[in-house]
Amino acid sequence: MRKVAVLGVGMSKFGKHPNRSLVDLFAEAFFEAFESSNIELKDIEAIYYGNFVGEMTDGSANLAGFMADEVGLKGIPAIRFEGACASSSVAFREAVKAVAAGHYDCVAVGGSERLLSAGTAIGTRALATAVDGVYEITAGLTFPGVFALAARLYSKVYEVPLEKLKEAMAYVSIKNHKNGAANPKGQFYGKYGNLKVEDVLNSRMICSPITLLDCCPMTDGGAAAIVASADLAEKVIDDPIYVLGTGQASAGSLFRQGKEMVKALSRKRSAEMAFKEAKLTPKDVDFVELHDCFTIAEIIALEAMGFFEYGEAWKATLDGATSLDGELPVNPDGGLIGKGHPVGATGVSQVYTVVKQLRGKADCNQLKNVETAMTDTLGGDFTTLVNIILSIHKR
Repeated sequence: MRKVAVLGVGMSKFGKHPNRSLVDLFAEAFFEAFESSNIELKDIEAIYYGNFVGEMTDGSANLAGFMADEVGLKGIPAIRFEGACASSSVAFREAVKAVAAGHYDCVAVGGSERLLSAGTAIGTRALATAVDGVYEITAGLTFPGVFALAARLYSKVYEVPLEKLKEAMAYVSIKNHKNGAANPKGQFYGKYGNLKVEDVLNSRMICSPITLLDCCPMTDGGAAAIVASADLAEKVIDDPIYVLGTGQASAGSLFRQGKEMVKALSRKRSAEMAFKEAKLTPKDVDFVELHDCFTIAEIIALEAMGFFEYGEAWKATLDGATSLDGELPVNPDGGLIGKGHPVGATGVSQVYTVVKQLRGKADCNQLKNVETAMTDTLGGDFTTLVNIILSIHKR
């Protein structure tokens, strides 16, 4: 298997784009990625595109070919990937595998989504299709309900007083909003940068104990990356970012997961797969871009990925371990909570941040002395998990 690297990355401004299509948002991100890759269009042999609910929000399916045609790559293989919120992470992982296996030398990968412009009713219903349609949607379950259940179960399983857990969750929101307020491409740029615990706890109740400021926003946006064989990358750019390892795992409905839900075993398997392939451990990772769709999700993710013991990440959060100057910075771009969550674009937007941070060219909150980082994207209620490890060093 060949070594694989990222050439260029691109990302649209996240927010509300009522007058722009899914194709427009992807194309903007694509051309930013392409222009920094020092290649020609003819060098790109395929497009791997992530999108979750284009049929519901925009009335469009079979989208990948439209993306290829828009960016001047008419006729090449173009494939759409759907893994709920992990859609473009699945696309990225498959692109890496295709290049590593020698099927292609260079692939454009990315995603786009328009949930905010679709409106609350359509957006919420669209997102709910990622839970079990027989046993969960029919019971009225949506994602605030999923993670409200997760928070209460976490409190019970690990014997953490709910009020103390809510405080730790509030710290996640405060941190990610502060980071996101500095991100010019984020949905909340210049906003919510000085939240206090009481602001989060007293914001509108969505599904107890989840309040409005515990939730990420629905967003419109696009993201893209160009991946290539390491040999090609080293010929065309000075600073390739190498893909050291990837992992992907799955889970079924919540009623099948039971109490194991708070251990996020699909994430544990995915992260372990990525670490094994990279021949690294959690101690080798300098920072993380993870899936904080709700504040409790960040706490659960940190444990399942192996950065903290089960039942301990809430304490680490309160202690500042995940802040920009902590032992493990988490979501320096604001994460989903501070940056926004355009589902089909979210995974590659995490890659965008990691690549720019590792190159010392972050849009905001540049970290010092970072060499290796990890992304984490969750699709559904722990149903699809993808982890990616990237580094300035070759494996």
